[in-house]
Amino acid sequence: MPQTRKAIVIGAGIAGIAASIRLAVQGYQVVVYDKNDYAGGKIARFQNQGFQFDEGPSLFTQPGNVEELFKLAGEPIEDYFSYQPLPIACKYFYENGKVVNAFTNLDAFANELHQKLGEDPLKVYDYLNQSKKIYDKIGSVFLNYSLHTRQILKAPLLAAVAAAKPKLLFKTLNALNEEHFTKPETIQLFNRFATYNGSNPYKAPGMLSLIPHLEQNEGTYYPKGGMISIANALHQLALKKGVKFKLSTPVNQIIHEHGTVNGVVVNNTKHLAHVVISNMDVYFTYKKLLQNEGKSKSILKQERSSSAIIFYWGINRVFNELELHNIFFSNNYKAEFDHLFNSKTLYHDPTVYINITSKMEASHAPEGKENWFVMVNAPANVGQDWKAFRETCRASIINKLSRLLKVDIAALIETEQVMDPVIIEEKTMSYMGSLYGTSSNSKMAAFLRHPNYASAIKGLYFVGGSVHPGGGIPLCLLSAKLVGQMVKQNHN
Repeated sequence: MPQTRKAIVIGAGIAGIAASIRLAVQGYQVVVYDKNDYAGGKIARFQNQGFQFDEGPSLFTQPGNVEELFKLAGEPIEDYFSYQPLPIACKYFYENGKVVNAFTNLDAFANELHQKLGEDPLKVYDYLNQSKKIYDKIGSVFLNYSLHTRQILKAPLLAAVAAAKPKLLFKTLNALNEEHFTKPETIQLFNRFATYNGSNPYKAPGMLSLIPHLEQNEGTYYPKGGMISIANALHQLALKKGVKFKLSTPVNQIIHEHGTVNGVVVNNTKHLAHVVISNMDVYFTYKKLLQNEGKSKSILKQERSSSAIIFYWGINRVFNELELHNIFFSNNYKAEFDHLFNSKTLYHDPTVYINITSKMEASHAPEGKENWFVMVNAPANVGQDWKAFRETCRASIINKLSRLLKVDIAALIETEQVMDPVIIEEKTMSYMGSLYGTSSNSKMAAFLRHPNYASAIKGLYFVGGSVHPGGGIPLCLLSAKLVGQMVKQNHN
């Protein structure tokens, strides 16, 4: 009889779970280890005095990546998971009093920017049309193919090269947006998309102008039950396909010999496998699990992405003027990013993001109240005084929101918990608390991300936000897809 093929996945984050499903479908006997007592990684949920909070990611786009896993596994997604499209992707508030609804209907969005900001609707149509073209011709190559194997030769490279206009590489996202739009508020709105992978729009290349396509053209969605339902659905799907999860069980070491992976060490016991996939930050994988100090240091040559400070507030009031996703912009966006990436500090007037899932499901907060996920971008952790940062950040947020919403926000806060870069690193093993691994603040950043495999160790692969193609739920799921294809090609 043929030998049972065994695979071990380190880390039960969304990419690790997705990779486990893909290998189980290929016939592997898969075991997933995680130091936490739950599956989901950054996607987690907690309750506080009747308020329910999603801890981590709050934006859901490209549901097709989730649907694909259920189709691959031969399971009806409706038995596990459901979602609905949103008419408004985000509501934007400016210091000058202007308010913009980013409708997911293109005509409505273009008209909104014209009515509220005076922006030329044709410029909005043209920008989002170009965003789609860039994504379809260039983004699809970067996201759906390994840049580091012969697989890239199967990609539609000629179309990608033809679409790669010099300004997409040599102009910053901000410079591209300033060249295209006429109103500063519109420029700021489209600059914001650089933060979707923890980057600086004043340094990141114009290529990031493909990101708005995902939210404004393809649409934004809400998963029933909140973001935790994505992790729960994939966890249940993995279990259905025979994957075993060993939670509260950290891996101590990856073992390899003669350039081939052999398995892992857990609690001083060896567990053998033909394939090992690490969903841990690639830096920590090399430093802690492979004891390869040289390789881990080389990874640090790339600039880390931004992190975040998050306040989870139970608010004793309903704000009808707010949506599921809300942004309160800084009055000086460039100064904010200079602080984040240059001086590694917080700006006194930060951009504030608020996610309120009780807008979609009233059960997420007591009657007449709301659950606020309040986040500001923060620098990666380089040893700053985070206790002081949290205090000044809290005061800045309350001052800003109280002024723009014309109410004393501090008096409405019933419950509070806080997350900062140090806690993020401890909880999710994201080095320096960086949410997306490395930033995209250079034109070569996409090529410099660590590949999805270890060149010196056959059978060792990497998934998640710290490797190709990047951070965020869609890209993490795509990293699992790439690894699934590599395993099938290399080991089957």
